[in-house]
Amino acid sequence: MTDVDLRTNRLELRPLTPADAEQLHALWTAPGVRRYLWDDEVIPFDHTRDVVAESTRLFETAGYGLWAARLHSAADLVAFGGYWFFHEPPRLELLFGVAEPHWGQGLANELASALVTFGLTRCGFRDVLASTDVPNVRSVRVLAKLGFRLERQASSNGRDTLFFRYAHSERV
Repeated sequence: MTDVDLRTNRLELRPLTPADAEQLHALWTAPGVRRYLWDDEVIPFDHTRDVVAESTRLFETAGYGLWAARLHSAADLVAFGGYWFFHEPPRLELLFGVAEPHWGQGLANELASALVTFGLTRCGFRDVLASTDVPNVRSVRVLAKLGFRLERQASSNGRDTLFFRYAHSERV
């Protein structure tokens, strides 16, 4: 286990590696996940590989990136999450997603909570930022449950977007 591997009650999180690319691509191109993650576009496999490579670089240079999440002792990827740059100008934000067969089981809350704690304690972030498309009510619920506060609603890349902030002082 490395210093960036994380463990929750049900999940094991390890930084993405090239070996995860195939399962990650399948998760990212599933209709329910791609709807908000990729604006419903089926991204090419090469794009997934590029994201994995960039995540590896981020872990090496900044200490964060994207993690693959699996149920304890299971081989299949059930979720992913981490920190990634979005919007113009780019801002580092929390990102998370769960495979559709595992929706409604609380895994998104568990995953996002572990990632927020990592950002605040291990990376020294003062705040954790997040955003989502307005219709993505599942993500809005997760962020609200974790204590994120809505900062504003604005258009981003032609999408009606909600911008959230979690302040370090709000973490108990």
